[in-house]
Amino acid sequence: MEGDTVAEARTAGLNGLSQESKPVEDLTNGRSNHKHGLNGLTPEGHNLKDHVNGNSLLKSLPISALKQNGLLQSLAAGGEPQETEEESAEVQQAREQWEALESIQPVLSEDSAPTPLISFNEALQHFQTTDLSELLRDIQPTLRRSGLAAITHFLFGPPRLHRELTEERDLVFAIARCSLDNGQKVHTRVLQTIYKRLTGSRADCPRYGPHWETVGFQGTDPATDLRGTGFLGLMHTLYLVMDPEMLPLARDIYRLSQHPTQNFPFSVMSFNITRIALHALREEALTRECNRRQQVVGVLNEFYVATFLHLFQVWKSQQKTITDSGFVLKELETFAKKNPKQILRRLEAFLRERRTGGGVRLSPDTPSHNASPRNGGPRIGPPAASRGKELNFTGVCELPPEMEGEARLI
Repeated sequence: MEGDTVAEARTAGLNGLSQESKPVEDLTNGRSNHKHGLNGLTPEGHNLKDHVNGNSLLKSLPISALKQNGLLQSLAAGGEPQETEEESAEVQQAREQWEALESIQPVLSEDSAPTPLISFNEALQHFQTTDLSELLRDIQPTLRRSGLAAITHFLFGPPRLHRELTEERDLVFAIARCSLDNGQKVHTRVLQTIYKRLTGSRADCPRYGPHWETVGFQGTDPATDLRGTGFLGLMHTLYLVMDPEMLPLARDIYRLSQHPTQNFPFSVMSFNITRIALHALREEALTRECNRRQQVVGVLNEFYVATFLHLFQVWKSQQKTITDSGFVLKELETFAKKNPKQILRRLEAFLRERRTGGGVRLSPDTPSHNASPRNGGPRIGPPAASRGKELNFTGVCELPPEMEGEARLI
């Protein structure tokens, strides 16, 4: 009888302890789990009172066990705790995916790969195989003369261009009327090539943006600076930066264009040199050399580089600045058109000196800018009263016909 009484007392005691353990239900968001404590995690060596005390329980759990605790994960996610087995599977899957990322090698898509450089010949071939009939109808390959000027030119002027070269000459003037087309991949490759060769960048740059001012454009869209020379302006710059023998000169000119006081917009200045070359070709100043070498594009390219070299030497040696540019360009055009053979020979001598490792002259073989033009040297520079005058950037093609010969930055 006493044994039965002791057993009933023990049972009553356990029931009382079970009721005292209700705080566990509150701790577990209303879900009672007396046998397993918090989400089935009951550390060995602790009695039931320890389970009732939440602080004691959390102190006893290792960090790894807390990470797997469904209650803590549910609170972090703002929802109900899930079963341990399900969350373990999710964690395992996430860990496998994360580890797999370490073995993945980045692969550039075709669109994100850098645009390949383009050579001058490849770009020229594009125009040779493109239908330019619409543009060819509007070109003016020679200067129209009338009256006494026509008779004088016929009697004493340069010889006519050989008939087999007229198609090549007309192609040049057609390219000069071609605008920049974003839909033409060759056009964008030419732009990217010029930018990369001048700046040394390997990555592509956006089609629009202030970065174009770095290479001497006047705004965020290079197309706006082509109104005077069309795509031929970019073709000449491409030739300058892609020809291995001309590239060092291109970078010398580009460095001068970044000078603190003698700076100038490189690309805009280059387009002005192209305009001078176009005028020389239209006025038949290059006809004799074209006939001798039986080509037009090659002669025009070298004349462009030779004229740019002459500008570079004068600009650097005579400490020219942007306020002098209009006068410098006007004198440069006059001298280049009157002395095409001489200016081409200077380029040849300049390149020969570089090949042999000789010193490069900074000034051309002409007298200083104070010399008289009758002595053969161009007096490049504005009058003293005009040196401080601001430069007006105007498109050459927007000038009236009678003003076409005036040189100024486009």
